[in-house]
Amino acid sequence: MEPYEHTTQRRPWVVGVSGASGTPYAASVLRGLLAAGEAVDLVVSRASRLTLLDETQIAFRDAHWREDLRDWLALGADGKPGTFEADLARVRYWPAGDLAAGPSSGSYAVKGMLIVPASTACVAGVALGLSKDLLQRVASVTLKERRPLVVAVRETPLSGQTLKQLVALDEAGAVVLPASPAFYAGATHIQDLVDFVAGRVLDAAGVPHQLYRRWKGELGAARSPAED
Repeated sequence: MEPYEHTTQRRPWVVGVSGASGTPYAASVLRGLLAAGEAVDLVVSRASRLTLLDETQIAFRDAHWREDLRDWLALGADGKPGTFEADLARVRYWPAGDLAAGPSSGSYAVKGMLIVPASTACVAGVALGLSKDLLQRVASVTLKERRPLVVAVRETPLSGQTLKQLVALDEAGAVVLPASPAFYAGATHIQDLVDFVAGRVLDAAGVPHQLYRRWKGELGAARSPAED
């Protein structure tokens, strides 16, 4: 028998994008992961393509996903193109209908999953274990394997049924993270509010970033010049 040869295994974060409004949140999380040197496996639901088209005028296509993703990540939250750059070398894309994709199995090595944004339909599917598409299947696998799952729900108001489903996800070990921007970090632009939510998602995943100014216990500090 040949001796086992140790190799460095790729262990990505799976980012699932559902059909809720909030595609700038997903873009900011993706840029933050890539800036931190993380590998990413991306799943874009069918419903989210309609939202992405409506919010950015980008038609996300399986056959041209890299080109479309590059255009998406280059957009600022205000829709201005060419605002950002991102290296997509560490990104792998899986079509939402591919239930035989790598992340659909618990033996596929990943660090965890971030669903940004998460619609109420997505929340219901994950809470009930429906696995109707790859996004929901990967979320179910993430829970059963006891890996980190962050669900950035984006809806208001929330119905009683959705609240029960969010409690069920919390009890199953997921982090329920409403897409609720804060203002204490000195936001002066829509991108600041988006980046705050994205930064909190990365905080929950334990991924370092510099997307927002952290609270240091000093009133008014957010309005002072940024430290070098």
